[in-house]
Amino acid sequence: MIVRICSFFLVAAMVLGAVPIASAQDGVPRWVSLRSDEVNVRAGPGTRYPIDWVFVRESLPVEVIAEFDNWRQIRDMDGATGWIHQNLLSRNRFAVIIGDMAMMVRDPEVGGVPVAIIEPGVITQVLRCRGDWCRLHAGGHTGWLLRSQIWGVYRDEVVD
Repeated sequence: MIVRICSFFLVAAMVLGAVPIASAQDGVPRWVSLRSDEVNVRAGPGTRYPIDWVFVRESLPVEVIAEFDNWRQIRDMDGATGWIHQNLLSRNRFAVIIGDMAMMVRDPEVGGVPVAIIEPGVITQVLRCRGDWCRLHAGGHTGWLLRSQIWGVYRDEVVD
């Protein structure tokens, strides 16, 4: 009887948020990237579910929106959702250039010294973000872009 009551209170505390189920870094939603250049996306959380499509782009950022056991439900930049095994995902941060051509600048300021022009769809490594700017690395170039020019970071997220 005592064990059952303790178990009940532990489950209740977890549901109500008094006991963290995962660290803040592992919370949902969060950004991750694809670990491989061939990643199956399934209709449900398990190998018994059919493969809906296959990603063929290593380092592509995806958003984890739910978890079940070792499976992560993700959303891609087109809004499509599916399930990927956690071993196929990495915590390394990447982003995709969106919109028009983007001018990477040396310092985080509008009209700054240009470093590179990056085409939409290019995957960049996210080094850090502060305010409206993110420091990125792409194609051998490192510089700053406005956060609004990339997909793969939250609007107010701090990345260090």
